[in-house]
Amino acid sequence: MSSDLPSYSSGTSTVPLLGDTVGGNFDRTAARFPGRDALVDRPAGRRWSYAELAADVDALALGLMRQGIGKGDRVGIWAPNCAEWVLTQYATAKLGAILVNINPAYRTRELEFVLNQSGTRMLIAAERLKTSDYVAMIAEIRPRVPGLEHVVILGSSQWLGLLDGGRRGDRADLDRIELDTDDPINIQYTSGTTGFPKGATLSHHNILNNGFFVGELCTYTENDRICIPVPFYHCFGMVMGNLAATAHGACMVIPAPVFDPKATLEAVQAERCTSLYGVPTMFIAELAALDAGGTYDLSSLRTGIMAGSPCPVEVMKQVIDRMSMTEVSICYGMTETSPVSTQTRADDSLARRVSTVGRVGPHLEVKVIDPATGMTVPRGTPGELCTRGYSVMLGYWQQPDRTAEAIDAARWMHTGDLAVMDDDGYLAITGRIKDMVIRGGENIYPREIEEFLYTHPDILDAQVIGVPDPAYGEELMAWIRMRPGAAALTAASLREFCSGQLAHYKIPRYVHVVDEFPMTVTGKVRKVEMRERAREILGL
Repeated sequence: MSSDLPSYSSGTSTVPLLGDTVGGNFDRTAARFPGRDALVDRPAGRRWSYAELAADVDALALGLMRQGIGKGDRVGIWAPNCAEWVLTQYATAKLGAILVNINPAYRTRELEFVLNQSGTRMLIAAERLKTSDYVAMIAEIRPRVPGLEHVVILGSSQWLGLLDGGRRGDRADLDRIELDTDDPINIQYTSGTTGFPKGATLSHHNILNNGFFVGELCTYTENDRICIPVPFYHCFGMVMGNLAATAHGACMVIPAPVFDPKATLEAVQAERCTSLYGVPTMFIAELAALDAGGTYDLSSLRTGIMAGSPCPVEVMKQVIDRMSMTEVSICYGMTETSPVSTQTRADDSLARRVSTVGRVGPHLEVKVIDPATGMTVPRGTPGELCTRGYSVMLGYWQQPDRTAEAIDAARWMHTGDLAVMDDDGYLAITGRIKDMVIRGGENIYPREIEEFLYTHPDILDAQVIGVPDPAYGEELMAWIRMRPGAAALTAASLREFCSGQLAHYKIPRYVHVVDEFPMTVTGKVRKVEMRERAREILGL
């Protein structure tokens, strides 16, 4: 190939796109494999065959219908990974209701915002998670969320009543609902550069096909068993995990409510899982558990997905050698693209799998452009990665201006990531145009945190940057200018101020108090220089 080729690639495929709704596809799978394992909830000691799962999904859908939930209504889910999350995902899809994913780490400020911004009518929530009392937090913010009509706590009499009422309903009522594959079905909030999250709105067509084709590239069949320690509230769990499984008749295995390396390895062993998911930090923790003397039979594994942040070469080698994951795949994507745009294949070399994020997925297009001109650059030249196709979101919920900033007139999604395409179409991510921080697979936009820090009475100005971290890839550092006469903040006192208001992963680990920020001649803060100085300050 000539190096003057443009940085453009399209994913050809002999397998057509699915013209299905999520519910329709799920029902077809359940009819094909009624007796096969569909879902195993290890912490709760429960399991469902496809026939049993289909019956419970229908019962919940009918129960929600009896509560007045219908097509287009927003139903929030605020819970860690559990079987009820899966039931809610498929039940709302059958109704055409829009599932609003709420991060289990959210605190009251974030919860209140997303419920109001999405217009959520019903919230299904866990009672608590670790030290987070969800019931108390909901009670605190509910007077300020006028559109929230119903709150259902998992395990409560209300939840059981939904299922019992639905079991007495008429299954034919579900068949009479008219749904289109392009209907919105899911809102996932991504941290916003404007200070609050934006709701990426995804359709049946978006997420069903993305889950299906990710599974195709992992060569899933009904014989696969997928261990899913990544969160369901994120596309990684509910699309690449759940939908990839149900589109192929595979089994979903929940190892723990939140990530636990030992519980994950135990689940792989006990359930003979063939596939394991995780961000690099999860695999690092699992390898550490093996180093600590844990003996687990992982011989059933053959594949899995690593995504969320770049994978260190040595980690990838160990995952292949010590965890039997010879076909492990690297994926690149973003919530706004359902999420996966590129993926490595089982027959790609180790070098490809550690140095690139693979090639474009089936039925998708990618290109690398000059951010200044919008023109496609030659291969080997860095630029902004853009993607187009079935996976691109409908838009940000009720934010057409923000949607227009991200998706151009030709329906290209501008990722904001810098990438280089080689002559064979493989892409390497080289940086970010904006200052987004990726901490342990979580995308964090500093502006959101800065906006909150401005509410501190002693803070005059705040700038948040990402600094290198061996465990999480990046950690947050806040540069603070104090008001005259105020005592300097410490990391501990800032953490105390943020606690209960921001998700734990958004709280800066480091605090650096300064008189002035490094500035350009035009008065803009030089975050590049701040990051360089931070390395010196922290001895990195």
